[in-house]
Amino acid sequence: MTRAVVQQLVLFFLPFAAFAIYLLIQRRNPMAWSQWSAQSGWLVIAGLAIVVVSLIVGGITAERQTGGFVPTHVEDGRVVPGRFN
Repeated sequence: MTRAVVQQLVLFFLPFAAFAIYLLIQRRNPMAWSQWSAQSGWLVIAGLAIVVVSLIVGGITAERQTGGFVPTHVEDGRVVPGRFN
């Protein structure tokens, strides 16, 4: 679960990182709020759009299991892990 959250956070902050690199290339101070204030709304929208698209693509392309799930159980004194049929 932590990995999924971290991946989405990284995707969300990609537009911010790209804009910071752009500011560095333009020889502007990326630490000044005046550089970010006009663009912050667009950066948030872009970050959210990237996250939503990645969730949709992940949902569409995820591997699907066609059989039913057999939960973990005990057979002949041994624990048999859960699996899909």
